[in-house]
Amino acid sequence: MDKLKSVLSGEEARRDDRNVIQQMNQASTLGWGTRIKGFIACFVVGAACTVLGVCMLFLPKIGITLFIVFYTFGNICALCSTMFLMGPMKQLKRMCDKTRALATTIMLTCLVLTLCAAFWWKNFGLALLFVILQVLSFTWYSLSYIPCVREAIMRMLAMFIK
Repeated sequence: MDKLKSVLSGEEARRDDRNVIQQMNQASTLGWGTRIKGFIACFVVGAACTVLGVCMLFLPKIGITLFIVFYTFGNICALCSTMFLMGPMKQLKRMCDKTRALATTIMLTCLVLTLCAAFWWKNFGLALLFVILQVLSFTWYSLSYIPCVREAIMRMLAMFIK
């Protein structure tokens, strides 16, 4: 009987109008405590991978490859950890904001190019260059979440250049 009422009143049609993303978002909502735990766990894994990657750098022959893999994976985990705090869709929208679009593009490109340089091109000098660019772009991207910090840094750099 309830099903018949919902069909006749039009509620069923409104429920079907939701798109797949909205349905997934509603099905995957997490409580605040779970979000904090997910953030901490993902961030700790990312930080541990980064530190482990630096430690692997000193191994002969395969050290640089392991460093690149662990360091890049650590950055990806650290980036994904913030998705627990604000949700994946909101995080992706903020990453594509006008103020962050360039930093996001450079950061993600450097992540991919680092792995390509290490495994596909087998050019470890280029891979290390991309790791350095990863650090710089990830820092610049992170600073975009703090109001007015990037503008202050640009002003300081302009003062030093003069």
